[in-house]
Amino acid sequence: MASRKQEKERLRQERLEAERRSSAEARKRLLLGYVVAGILGVAVVGGALFAIASGGGGGGGDDGSDNVNTEFGFLPEDLPVDEREGTQPPTVVNGDLTGAANEADCNLQTDLPDEGNTHFTDEGRKIERETNPATSGDHFFSPDEVGTGALADGAFLETPPENRVVHSLEHGRIAIQYSPDLPEEDQLALKGVFDADRPGVDLFPNAEMPYEVAATAWTNLVGCKTYAGAPTLDVIRAFRDSFRGQGPEPVVF
Repeated sequence: MASRKQEKERLRQERLEAERRSSAEARKRLLLGYVVAGILGVAVVGGALFAIASGGGGGGGDDGSDNVNTEFGFLPEDLPVDEREGTQPPTVVNGDLTGAANEADCNLQTDLPDEGNTHFTDEGRKIERETNPATSGDHFFSPDEVGTGALADGAFLETPPENRVVHSLEHGRIAIQYSPDLPEEDQLALKGVFDADRPGVDLFPNAEMPYEVAATAWTNLVGCKTYAGAPTLDVIRAFRDSFRGQGPEPVVF
């Protein structure tokens, strides 16, 4: 039979062992807490960085789309954004605007008469313009909107209000336009040109113009009766690079 002293020692050892096990479990729980907190912290920081990257710099707007930028223009609620992925454009063969227009059999009109730039507040007001598509003239103005009535930079599935487009041209924007009857493959080729260089550019269908593809800037126009593939894309890119940012009221893009 164990002595009283031995029994006390046994109980002490059991108590110490229980304390060691309890301490080890506590350390495990603490470490697990650190790990979980670290994962959550990384997730929060990563989410914040993603939000910053998504909302800045790359031409994206506060509507959550990479295909429209509302920082310097307005997106009407009923105007759908073109979220289609464009096809990779071919390498530029002819970067000279006049030469490219001749090659693609497009009608290039530069230094057209300035038809005025008076502002009005009736967005739907009909204005008689000398060119189709429009290249200048009186247009809509709203002091309560970002861009004061100009259209947001972006790609759209429907035709925007002309009075907003003209205001955008005044701000130095380029409007690339195509017939809605153009095959989707060709529409996506134009979308690829837009995707490759979005700032300061609008892209949308226009059923009212006498061209399959056209591009406009303030007092400048190129219209192509027939889409000719890569040569037409050369024209559009050369026109964009020649006149983007050249409006009478240039706005940063």
